[in-house]
Amino acid sequence: MSSTKETLTFPKTIQSSSISSPPKISSLGDGFNLSWLSSGFKRSAAILLFLAIWEIVPRIGLVDSAFLPAFSTVLLSGWGLIQNGQLLTHLQASLIRSISGFIFAIIIAIPLGLAIGWYTRFSEFLSPLLEVFRNTAALALLPVFILFLGIGESSKIALVTYACTWPILLNTISGVRNVDPLLIKSARTMGLSSIQLFRKVILPAAIPTIFVGVRLAGSFSVLMLIAAEMVGAKAGLGYLINYAQYNFQIPEMFFGIISITTIGLLFNYSLLAIEKRLTAWKTER
Repeated sequence: MSSTKETLTFPKTIQSSSISSPPKISSLGDGFNLSWLSSGFKRSAAILLFLAIWEIVPRIGLVDSAFLPAFSTVLLSGWGLIQNGQLLTHLQASLIRSISGFIFAIIIAIPLGLAIGWYTRFSEFLSPLLEVFRNTAALALLPVFILFLGIGESSKIALVTYACTWPILLNTISGVRNVDPLLIKSARTMGLSSIQLFRKVILPAAIPTIFVGVRLAGSFSVLMLIAAEMVGAKAGLGYLINYAQYNFQIPEMFFGIISITTIGLLFNYSLLAIEKRLTAWKTER
């Protein structure tokens, strides 16, 4: 009697690798944070390295600390200026002059640039005069402004206005003249009048180029003002730097320079934010 061997088959074991585990939300968040921190560190690495060198070099004696104090010493001196209210006084004076000249330049340069860029005869009439003045340095005219307007606020605001006008004016002219001709032809075939064409096609297309000039003017408004405040001023960051250097208060002098740099950066980022809002329609390439 033969015995029959029964073979029992068992189901294959399901491997653990085939089971997909639910994603860990916390790990994704951690990865995002790490990526953001890594990107931020890369962008600020050069600045952090510069500040570290600034802090170390005077302390180890490579540079005389009387002429280049450590970065921490500069910050402590700046904190003293903040506490006694001097920094706020000088900062307020500089911002009023800088922003006033900047706004006056926008009011003058953008309408004038639009007119020059749009009307050929007007451009031909003013071009020789513009070529003369655009090659005249703003600081070279400071004595002229002081002669006619005095050493008060008017001469400083006029200098800032003059310096800021040119980048805005030239970029506005360029923005109007470099509008895609195909856009203009398409608008004309749709029956748009000259005013409608200018308002709906030319002006929106020129805004990005105009804002390049506005951002350049923002930098000029700070740089020119500081130079003007070093002559015949009683308040302002330029006056603070000049006064500190004259009295050999070197940490205060460097803190004034840092304050100017910070204002310039904040000014630029603010204008960038405004530009993004006004040109949200622009597709990024």
